[in-house]
Amino acid sequence: MAKISLDTVASLNHFYPAVAAVVTVHGRERPNALACAWHSALSFRPPLYGVLISEKRFSHHLIVEAGAFAANFLPFEKAEKIAGVGRNSGRDLDKFQAFDLSVEPLPDALAPILQDAYAAYECRLVDRHPCGDHDLFVGEIVRIHLDEAAFDADSALAVERIHPALYLGADLYTTTVEAAPRRLRGK
Repeated sequence: MAKISLDTVASLNHFYPAVAAVVTVHGRERPNALACAWHSALSFRPPLYGVLISEKRFSHHLIVEAGAFAANFLPFEKAEKIAGVGRNSGRDLDKFQAFDLSVEPLPDALAPILQDAYAAYECRLVDRHPCGDHDLFVGEIVRIHLDEAAFDADSALAVERIHPALYLGADLYTTTVEAAPRRLRGK
């Protein structure tokens, strides 16, 4: 393997693919959504989920103000919507209208839950940590929204039925192959 200087690397796309998420938030004027590839479960007890968002992003201050967000997971068939909310700013347009993002009718939801999502985590903001040019927003999951048909009996995504949107970096998306997953256990 070649050793590459960090000064010459244009991006950190080497660890992808990653499941793309659409992070949603109730804004004071209107809701907003943004694509996010940097996100992760952080804890089972309490159930914590983290998203990394640059302070330059419109959603950043909306999450701080709202004290909540949701991480929505859409299938590959909706990747154009994910790319659209990722490449446009909520400062300039209503992304829900521009990209036809339909929201579940949940009046008590802390953040918009997208109808196209096969899973969504509704999170109450509990912490925020600066991490270089991004902030890690830590949310406690207060509700999980699932399309139960998208998951098998072990709660694993049934990739033969639902193809997750996988982000490769540089505006590239792909999905899983149609082969059934293999359960592998170390020796």
